[in-house]
Amino acid sequence: MNKALAMLFTLAVMSTPAAAETYTITGMATYGDRLPVTLQYVYVDCPQGEIDCYEFRGTSAITDAYGEYTLSMEVDEDHDGMEMHLQLMGENFSHIVDLDAHRNSSTGHMTQHLQLQQTMASSGFFNGLGCCLLLFGLVFISAVMRTVAGLATPQGRAAFRGQREPKRYACPDCEAMIAQHLLVRHLIFDHDYEPVDAGETTGALMRATWMNTEQE
Repeated sequence: MNKALAMLFTLAVMSTPAAAETYTITGMATYGDRLPVTLQYVYVDCPQGEIDCYEFRGTSAITDAYGEYTLSMEVDEDHDGMEMHLQLMGENFSHIVDLDAHRNSSTGHMTQHLQLQQTMASSGFFNGLGCCLLLFGLVFISAVMRTVAGLATPQGRAAFRGQREPKRYACPDCEAMIAQHLLVRHLIFDHDYEPVDAGETTGALMRATWMNTEQE
């Protein structure tokens, strides 16, 4: 009878599940340029063939404004030495469960910092802003170059001061290009036109020019 009781007690002890304990991992998540990874999830994933890890797959924690995260799981002795992956933004970081180190830690948790290989991607707003600034800079430089080139000539300097180059017409007698306001005088004094004839000839030249412009 006593032997039977002893055997039952042994079986009961052996069948009692190991006590679970909270296993906590904390750390800071950063990009490759050491900027904090904010408001991103750290997931538990499992290496191929690590069956004991599967029950923790999907456990997650979100990073705070400083990139810090805290991940907690309920484990027992059977999980000691188990490998898991801490996944952040598509990159995996191996972690080995070490119960002794966790129990003896002065902080009460395991520390593992996660530094990504990737750098922080610029947002669409800043990309668009950068393109706009670049385009504005190119237009501004082009305008400055055109202004400087124009000021290098007398005509350009006159135009910059608001003075327009007078329109010129070919004299019907000598084919010289004469400014519009000087053409009547040119015909009278250089070609002995009567004032009325000079005015009519100048008017005819101007009308012919206007008609050609309208046809174009």
